[in-house]
Amino acid sequence: MSWEAWFVLLVIGAMFGFLVKGRHGPDLVIVACVSVLVTVDVVASILSPNRKVAILSTADAAAGMSNEGMLTVAVMYVVVCGLTQTGAVGSIGASLLGRPKSILGAQLRLLLPVTTLSAFMNNTPLVAMFIPVVTDWAKKHRISPSKLMLPLSYAAILGGTCTLIGTSTNLVVSGLWQASGREPLHFFEIAWLGIPCAIVGTVYLLGAARFLLPERKPVLSLQEDPRSYTVEMLVDERGPLVGKTIEEAGLRNLPGLYLAEIERGDTTLVAVSPHERLAAGDRLVLVGVVESVVDLQKIRGLKPATDQVVKLSEPRPNRLLVEAVVSNSSPLVGRTVKEGRFRSVYDAVVIAVAREGRRVKGKIGEIRLAAGDTLLLEAPPEFAERHRDSRDFFLVSPIPGSHPLRHERAAVALAILAGMVLLATFGEGVGITMLHAAVIAAGLMLFARCCTGPQARRAVDWQVLIMIAASLAMGKALENTGAAATLAHYLIATAGGDPWWTLLFVYGATMLLTELITNNAAAALVFPLAEAAAAELGADFKPFALTIMMAASASFSTPIGYQTNLMVMGPGGYRTTDYLRLGLPLNLLMWITTVTVVPMIFPLVSG
Repeated sequence: MSWEAWFVLLVIGAMFGFLVKGRHGPDLVIVACVSVLVTVDVVASILSPNRKVAILSTADAAAGMSNEGMLTVAVMYVVVCGLTQTGAVGSIGASLLGRPKSILGAQLRLLLPVTTLSAFMNNTPLVAMFIPVVTDWAKKHRISPSKLMLPLSYAAILGGTCTLIGTSTNLVVSGLWQASGREPLHFFEIAWLGIPCAIVGTVYLLGAARFLLPERKPVLSLQEDPRSYTVEMLVDERGPLVGKTIEEAGLRNLPGLYLAEIERGDTTLVAVSPHERLAAGDRLVLVGVVESVVDLQKIRGLKPATDQVVKLSEPRPNRLLVEAVVSNSSPLVGRTVKEGRFRSVYDAVVIAVAREGRRVKGKIGEIRLAAGDTLLLEAPPEFAERHRDSRDFFLVSPIPGSHPLRHERAAVALAILAGMVLLATFGEGVGITMLHAAVIAAGLMLFARCCTGPQARRAVDWQVLIMIAASLAMGKALENTGAAATLAHYLIATAGGDPWWTLLFVYGATMLLTELITNNAAAALVFPLAEAAAAELGADFKPFALTIMMAASASFSTPIGYQTNLMVMGPGGYRTTDYLRLGLPLNLLMWITTVTVVPMIFPLVSG
């Protein structure tokens, strides 16, 4: 190998070391390594103008930003934003989960819908939407969240391997495949491999998760919150809750929240039975912690009891909830909420009041405020910045993810998603790619007001996109210097020149890198190596590309290997050993299943 190839391998080795240590963000580490390669290439070109081997040119380093797979990932964030802001997926999930009678039943009800949904939307935002749904569901049915959170992550990963859009890894590999001049991969091409793996993985989880996962409380518990808000909600006369019982409406045994009473006309119902049916215009008085109050605001068919909400200047979907503690010098002290004239003075509306961890009696508008009261306000986004230093409040803190949902547009968002899948599947014959379908769907989400422009911009995870682009540049450096070809030669020699053994080693190398660094970086680094190995063997490269997709996505044995694994760590109260105990056998199962199924569907050597 040339010194350039050795230098690239040295930089990649250093990158692995920094990523495994985890002291610095993975995007910073990978971008820094790309910068080093570009800088050394420029210096070497100046010192030796006739040099034949390039490390990484500026154009090659920047090419990742225009990679079709990376661009598709970026656009998909907007599509998912529309689904999130309308509550489409959350409402489907809540209705599908139902009422399990055992832990096995709960896991079955969770695994099947999550696996299916994950095939048609990116698995990371799907898990983000399901975490609060599953947390509430587990508390209602007295199931430890630790029995459900890892299965949630694993089901999303397994489902994501069934289509090109299920994971960002699939889109990245698809972009690399197309960038090399090949015909685009079909939308369901990976399904021939993903579906058998998903079935095997689901059967394993149903059999093993009950026994291998601990009974453990999450790191953060709703019951530990000392604040107890009193909140009033009205049953929308045109909403879906009219005529449903308290239990059917999901208002019984809410986590960290209880229904204190119902005001119906001149009658007040206390100690409300779970079989009591809701009527149009019922005023519900609930008491609970802030997280549950936020979730309450997102239930379709409920709306804040105050009519001031509709009078605020900012459109409701653009608002958020803000916590504000009344100061002892505030003019609000001694006045009722109604006398405080929040809408005209602060351009905000009081949704709930908390005082010393107990219920505050009386209607919200009639509560007389005292210093130290915590108010939950619905307000424009700039409220917190405008009143952060106000003498009226000790503390002003916005609550992330508290924007009211656009429930009325949920059906539109689901129709757009279905149209995108159909267009990507059947539009290939006329030159419509996955990127085209995603761009059209994202545009329709904005046009149909399923989400706003600011929400769409905030939904894009720039860290993931930067990592993808930088990882593609690192893979290009391996290819340019010949390091990939050399490593591929050694890989083939180790495999005895056999295509199947080479496929086995490609999966193993990708799987190991994914668990140590990140899935997209692993795919980008192994892709040129596998491509060179297939070329030297005279084998078809498609089975190797699909194997990389599966190996880079199927990360189960460490929390850092896949983003969704890390997301469920806190809510599930997990330790690293929990991932090893349940995930390592699943890793091995996916390895065996993949290298068994791939040659059966896609012959390694044509003819």
